Amino acid sequence: MQILYHQFRTVWYSQFNCASEVTALIKQDIVHHVIERTGLPRTKAEAAVDTVFEGLKQALTAGERIELRGFGVFSVRARKTGIGRNPRTGTEVSITPGKAVRFKPGKELHTLADSTPPAK
Repeated sequence: MQILYHQFRTVWYSQFNCASEVTALIKQDIVHHVIERTGLPRTKAEAAVDTVFEGLKQALTAGERIELRGFGVFSVRARKTGIGRNPRTGTEVSITPGKAVRFKPGKELHTLADSTPPAK
């Protein structure tokens, strides 16, 4: 998955004549892409991106499943209780149950990841 992400960043930045060795896609990159594709002013593009992310957060907080066709599915799953160890002291520590967000890539994203050469 890291390979796909790195190549996505490389392609993304090559469209805008930026450096090709970039390691992370940040929210401002998405805002910039929205501005380029739609011609919206920066404030409206930022508001649109913030609204989408806020909606995703609210849905996940409510325990809803988010399905983005061709991209993947975000879901919230319960984490089990367990016993871990403190790495410094070696004593057992109780791990409380909780929830975690999971992402399962869609078929198109999987095929894209499988067809990309390994990163150097």
